Amino acid sequence: MSALAECEDAFAASAGLFAAITTELAAPEAGMLTHAQLEDLLGARMREVTRQLFQDHLTLRARDEVRRQEVMDAEGRERTRIERGRRRRLATVFGKVTVVRIAYRGTGVADLHPADAVLNLPDGMHSHGLARLAAIESARGSFADACERINAHTGSGIGHRQVQELAVSAAADIDAFYDALVPAPCTDTTPLILSVDGKGVVIRPEALREDTAKAAAAKGGNAMKTRLASGEKHGRKRMATLGAVYDAEPAPRAADDIIADPDRQDAGHGTAPERRQGPKARSRWLCGSVNDTAAQVVAAVFDQAEHRDPAHRRPWVVLVDGARHQIDLIKAEALQRGVDVHITVDLIHVLEYLWRAAWCLHEAGDASAEDWVARHARVLLGGGVQQTAAALEAAARAAGLLGAQRKGIDEAVNYLTGKAEYLRYDTALERGRPIATGIIEGACRHLVKDRLDITGARWGLSGAEAVLKLRAVRANGDFDTYWTWHQQQEFTRNHQTRYRNQAKPTA
Repeated sequence: MSALAECEDAFAASAGLFAAITTELAAPEAGMLTHAQLEDLLGARMREVTRQLFQDHLTLRARDEVRRQEVMDAEGRERTRIERGRRRRLATVFGKVTVVRIAYRGTGVADLHPADAVLNLPDGMHSHGLARLAAIESARGSFADACERINAHTGSGIGHRQVQELAVSAAADIDAFYDALVPAPCTDTTPLILSVDGKGVVIRPEALREDTAKAAAAKGGNAMKTRLASGEKHGRKRMATLGAVYDAEPAPRAADDIIADPDRQDAGHGTAPERRQGPKARSRWLCGSVNDTAAQVVAAVFDQAEHRDPAHRRPWVVLVDGARHQIDLIKAEALQRGVDVHITVDLIHVLEYLWRAAWCLHEAGDASAEDWVARHARVLLGGGVQQTAAALEAAARAAGLLGAQRKGIDEAVNYLTGKAEYLRYDTALERGRPIATGIIEGACRHLVKDRLDITGARWGLSGAEAVLKLRAVRANGDFDTYWTWHQQQEFTRNHQTRYRNQAKPTA
C-alpha cells in the first residue's frame, strides 16, 4: 500500500465526517439557513471532525508503536513483559479520545507506558489544553462561570469541581517559575522598588487562621443559616498579602510637579507650567498569597529583589501605606539580609490625614478646604514634616478646638510625627523616586477585590491561593511563558522521573 493510501486509510473516519458535512451544506435545506445557524451547525460538526482527527492520529500512533528493547524505571528495575492495547481516556478541548499504547510490565512493580511520555499526557484525564482554559477562565471569573465558558467552547462536559482542581494544579509551578526567571538587566543607578499590602478574603471556616477561627467561634457562629447577619463579617476573612517589585529609572521632580500652588493659581499667574512625569514602572513582578503569612510574602518580595540585585548595588525603595506591622517586617527582613532600604509612606495615605484635619477647621463642602490641604501638602513635599505638624497644632489652638472637635488634627499630628522618618518626600523627589503605592494598590483591586471579593464568594484555601497566583502571573504578562515552562515541569514529574537516569522516552 502506498504512503498516500495508508494516510487515507488511517484518517478514513475523519474524512468521512468531513464529507458528510459537505453533503449537508450542499443540500437544498442548507440554502435556507441564516449565517448564525450556519455558525452553530459548523461549530458543532467541525468540533467532532477535529476530535475524530485527533483520535485517528492516536490510532495511527498505536498501530505503528514498536516494542522497545529496554525499558527500565528510575530504580533500575527492568520491564521484561509487554501488554498491547492498553487504553486510557483523554479529555481534550475537542472532546474525549482514547489513547492505546503498549504497557511494559514487571513483577511487583508499576507498569510503564513510554508512549505516554512521548505525548506528555497529564497525570489525570484532562488535557493540558483544558487545564490551560481552566487556568485562564478561573482567573477571570467564578469557577461556575469558568465551567460554563469552557463547556460552551469545547463541549467537553467538564464539571465545576474539575475546573477548580485543574486551576489549582495549573498554579503549582508559579513560584518555581519566577525563581528560575532571568531578570532584565539594569544599571546600578536604577532604583529597585518594593511594595507590600494586604486585603481580606472571605474564607470558609475550616480555612481560617487559628486566631481568626477562635475569634469567630467566640462570637457564637452565624445567627442566620443562609447569610451573614449584620456585624458577622468580622472573623470571616483571611488576609491575602500581596507584594510587588519593579524597576523605575530616576525621574526627578519637585512639589510643583505633584500639587499645583493654589496661591499662584488664585493670583492668576497665567498658564500653569507643564508637570514633569514621575518614574515609570517596568519589569513589574506581582505576587500574592492567602496561604502564606505576611512575613513569608515579605521574604518572597526580598527574594525577588535580590534576584535582580544580588550584590545590593542599586538603591532599594520600599513603598508602604504606613501600617506598623508591615514596616516592622520590612525592616527585620532588610536587617537580616544586610541591605539598606529607603522606606517611604505613600503620599495618598498622608493626604487622607490632612483631609481629616481640614474638616476640623472647615464646614462640610467648603471649597477652601482643598486649597488648605494643598498648601500643607506642598510643605510636606518640601520636607517640612515637623513644620506641618506644628502648623496643624497651632491652627487647632487658634480655632479654640477641644476634645472631639480636634480629633482629626490630633490624628494627623500624631501620624506625621510618628512616621516622620518615612516622609522624606523632598529627598525622594530630588532623587527621582516614586512616592505613591499605586502599583500595589492597583494589584489589591485587580488581584483580590475584582475576583476573590465577588458577591457571595466563600473560598477554600487551595482555590483562593491558586486564583490569586494565576491572576498575578497574568497581570505580570508572563502566562504564556509560564505555561510552556509548566508543561515541561509536568513532563518531568509525570514521566521523566519514572525512567532510569531520567532519560526521555522517544518515539
